[in-house]
Amino acid sequence: MTATVLDTNTIMALWFFNDPALTTLRDWIAAGHTRLLTRDDALEELRRVLAYRQFACPPEHQAEILERYRAQAACVPAAEPPAELPRCRDTDDQKFLEIAHDGAARWLLTRDKALLRSGRHRLMRERCSVITPEAWQKAFAESV
Repeated sequence: MTATVLDTNTIMALWFFNDPALTTLRDWIAAGHTRLLTRDDALEELRRVLAYRQFACPPEHQAEILERYRAQAACVPAAEPPAELPRCRDTDDQKFLEIAHDGAARWLLTRDKALLRSGRHRLMRERCSVITPEAWQKAFAESV
């Protein structure tokens, strides 16, 4: 089974905003066709983002989204020492490259430009495809 890492914005698009453009990805995950990977610090970031005032997300809905994601994702321990990876411009996003590497993920799905740029680095491109959820869906649709 392949492994996939979702950054926080992708998780929010899937399960908070229910982005209709990501229906194929949401169905693919729900059907268990991939093993989602996360880490404790990524889960904490998701918890914080769900609580942002601008989202006006009731605490019970925050807990529901967090638990739904946590139930579908395996926690990957941080590698010691950390692997040699490209440095992401936004240090908060470095963890997603690390999770993808440490969990041997096939995909890291993100819309973040800095993460996408890091995915083109020689240290990442042979290990994991760092692509947008939309690009993944297009490739997935063409493969079936």
